[in-house]
Amino acid sequence: PPILLEDITVRPWGIVGNSAHTQQLLRMVEKIGPSKSSVLITGLSGTGKELVARAIHNASPRRGKPFVALNCAALAPGVLESELFGHEKGAFTGATSRRLGRFERAHTGTLFLDEVGEIDPGIQLKLLRVVEEGTFERVGGNEPIQVDVRLVAATNRDLRESIAEGRFREDFYYRLNVFSIQVEPLCKRPDDIPALVEHFLQKFSRETGKEVTDVDDDVMNFFMRYPWPGNVREIENVIERAVVLAQGSTLTRDVIPPELFFAQEHPQPEPPSLPEDASLGERTDQYERELILAALERFRWNKTKAAEHLGLKRTTLQYKIKKYGLE
Repeated sequence: PPILLEDITVRPWGIVGNSAHTQQLLRMVEKIGPSKSSVLITGLSGTGKELVARAIHNASPRRGKPFVALNCAALAPGVLESELFGHEKGAFTGATSRRLGRFERAHTGTLFLDEVGEIDPGIQLKLLRVVEEGTFERVGGNEPIQVDVRLVAATNRDLRESIAEGRFREDFYYRLNVFSIQVEPLCKRPDDIPALVEHFLQKFSRETGKEVTDVDDDVMNFFMRYPWPGNVREIENVIERAVVLAQGSTLTRDVIPPELFFAQEHPQPEPPSLPEDASLGERTDQYERELILAALERFRWNKTKAAEHLGLKRTTLQYKIKKYGLE
């Protein structure tokens, strides 16, 4: 199996790839793993941010202790607060017993907060206190609870932009961003693709009881050219499907989703490059265009799902598709 560094600690970390970016990422994990400091991981959806968080945990003295993950994007502020800090019996309607939150469950280990940019500023303030003082109270309680937790957070947002818009606390940002790791999209590290293909072939061959060990040259060439808008998560899904459908030991074109070939053969035009003196509005439009295009490609041009992912109404998305010439 492909590994990056001649070190037995690489394989347990689970990070696969041969690109210079991935090698640098592994070196960064190795350096910051042993510390207690907070880490902020940034990158697009599907790039493997949680995998990096787990690698940091496993590279630390906290390995063997709890690694607790929470996706903050889908939870209302009240629910999120209870999930993080727990609640006392009777704290709210339906609280029939005391419940431990993620911080208590992660005691002596690592708490990973995914999509941290979606957290309400009021809860950010409470999180800041936990990071700085190591104490909190459960919802409905007033007894201080002491915890020893390393906080690792991830986001696909530009938190500096969120700070400027008043949606993210600057003090909390700097407490999170002691160490920062940027995970590049797969299209910017194509040297990782062969190793990932091999890794997922082995994984899904084991799971299905098959022995799919090879990929046709034309399929591998296609994989190397395809932009992978869904990143590592997308390539994993494609290989899983292909292994299930494979008739022999080799992946052929007929087991690859045909819409991938369509996307490759009918690419969207590249946005025009902006001049150095482009206005903020022009830069914002181009950034929005890229986000919308990435969402559409990720969900195979299912506008309903893309709109939900972007937090837009479907009619608003349709308007923007026309505005940016993405039809």
